[in-house]
Amino acid sequence: MKRSWEGVVLKVMGAKDFTLHVTGRQEITPDFLRIHVRDGGLLSSVGLHPTLWIRLWFDDAGKGHQRAYTVVNADPVAGTFSMDFAIHDGLAADWARSVQPGTTIEATVQGSAFAFPDTAPRRIWVVGDPASLPAINSLLDERNAVLGTAAPVTAWLEYQHDADPSIEVRASTSDVVTWVPRKRDGDALVEEVVLALTADTVSAVDDFFWIACEASSTRAIVKHLRKVLGVDKHRIDALGYWRA
Repeated sequence: MKRSWEGVVLKVMGAKDFTLHVTGRQEITPDFLRIHVRDGGLLSSVGLHPTLWIRLWFDDAGKGHQRAYTVVNADPVAGTFSMDFAIHDGLAADWARSVQPGTTIEATVQGSAFAFPDTAPRRIWVVGDPASLPAINSLLDERNAVLGTAAPVTAWLEYQHDADPSIEVRASTSDVVTWVPRKRDGDALVEEVVLALTADTVSAVDDFFWIACEASSTRAIVKHLRKVLGVDKHRIDALGYWRA
């Protein structure tokens, strides 16, 4: 399989490559599959941090096609982790549907990083969906371990399938999690979040914001935070996880 120009650029930037070995597949919902792998030395080499993501390389008629996935339930001692796949039309989803134990797949690590602000935030605001929920759960795990209940989370999670709200969210009793159905190409989510994030509810200097949903929705919410509420960019961690 020949890597695309992206693979060449990543290698120049110091990316590390690994071979993952599939050990099993688990259905989380009819629209969500979890693939378990041995890590090929990945975790011991690059370390583990919240929201750690990797690039998988899929064979597209002999050419490398890369997609990013968050590491789930990592065990650095055992050298194992899992990855969650939203099932829809596409090369990566087709691979997840049919992959069998013993199959290998190439992975690249470059560009993944995350850290909470040095001072514990007053509150953490999160916007995501099932695609970013693995990263959100790792963020919640880190919050629980490092900050405890000192930084409660308010989260909005957009969903498209009836079973999506059954996916585990590792929130504490002090957190507020709201599932929002995807309507009007994501405008319903943006409107609900923007109405809730006001100068009366948000501290622009003490809160932390983690936004990872559809790209246009992510941009609209970040624009509101920056332009309307005056939140410094260093207190926002945002990424468009997919495009409509």
